[in-house]
Amino acid sequence: MNREGLRAIVLEELSAIAPDIDINHFDDRARLRDEYDLDSMDALNLLTAVHQRLGVNIPASDYARMHSLQELLDYLEPRIER
Repeated sequence: MNREGLRAIVLEELSAIAPDIDINHFDDRARLRDEYDLDSMDALNLLTAVHQRLGVNIPASDYARMHSLQELLDYLEPRIER
């Protein structure tokens, strides 16, 4: 799966969690908590949905490394089975 496909999946899951976010004008580098008002439960729900959808295990110890969509994609991309 290429990065654009991965991005589309993550944005689809994000849209389900926070439907008020305009994913068509999404800044991948923006901090999800600050720019898009995702709270810790939203972030947990997003990571859980990504895990279920893609089968990528994301240990709780890694959660703090993913503040933006770009960081999440950087984390996921090498872990996706090709």
